[in-house]
Amino acid sequence: MTYRHFIAPSRGFTQFSHEIIRHPRLCSDAVRLLTWQLSLPDGARESLSRSAERARIGACAFTRAKRQLMAEGFVHERRVQGPGGRWVTQQLVSNVPLGEDQAARLLGRSPASAQVAPSARIPAVGVPTPRRADGHPGKDHGENTSHRPPAPPPAPAPAPAPARESAPTAAAGEPEPPEEARALIGVLPLLSPALRYVPPGMREELARLAAAWLAAGHTSEAVHEHILRGLPAAGTPVHRPGGLLRHLLRDVPPTRRASPPAPSRLAGMRECEGHHVQATLFRPVGDEALCWSCRAEGGGAAVPQERAARPR
Repeated sequence: MTYRHFIAPSRGFTQFSHEIIRHPRLCSDAVRLLTWQLSLPDGARESLSRSAERARIGACAFTRAKRQLMAEGFVHERRVQGPGGRWVTQQLVSNVPLGEDQAARLLGRSPASAQVAPSARIPAVGVPTPRRADGHPGKDHGENTSHRPPAPPPAPAPAPAPARESAPTAAAGEPEPPEEARALIGVLPLLSPALRYVPPGMREELARLAAAWLAAGHTSEAVHEHILRGLPAAGTPVHRPGGLLRHLLRDVPPTRRASPPAPSRLAGMRECEGHHVQATLFRPVGDEALCWSCRAEGGGAAVPQERAARPR
């Protein structure tokens, strides 16, 4: 249950019809704008936009409120041309809906409308004559330019060169980017929200740039990683994602070549021809066939002929 307590003001008030406050097709901003205008003192010339500014009604809300008031007949507006050709906008605000003819009669009685009446024109001197249609007038245009030298005669047009067949050049058209490059660019909006609004007209250009990366040996994953590294930090807006992608893909770096394999630890080693339980490798200093242990046990003796004859 709702209780209401109302004290009628003794001064500074305006009487409004309940139909204005409870109008089913007027939003709250439209009602506030209309009641603000109707509460102004007599003789005030405050425009609707100024009232909306004082009432803290935003631009979009003001446009919607003014459209509703004009559609319901509470506001009428017209433009008239005042003295000196200056255009003036007249606005009529009423507490009851008015038709176009009623508003026109009220606006026609305003002081600004009385100033719009055309002034009397001073007729031109002489008798009106019809316009000539037989070419230029017979007056000599050179009488006021006699001090200038005569204009040189026009140079003859050069003879047209014989047509010859020209071979097509590479600049006549660019090669179409491969499907892999188009697919690389097509999935960019899925990598980052900053790349969702790439202009469709730039996709072919970006696909050609991506094709250069693929031709240089880079993979699609490497190109995507390069693009993600070049994006700004999270939360920073990208106003021109197409231009950013063009900048990131413009220069193609060389691919990283695989480093040569490390030399084997067994390189340069030889199997000892002495008596060992298992094969024994050693790094010879010269052309010896026995390891250091075998040479130390044999006292540096020569290798038997049957062992020396075995190929190494």
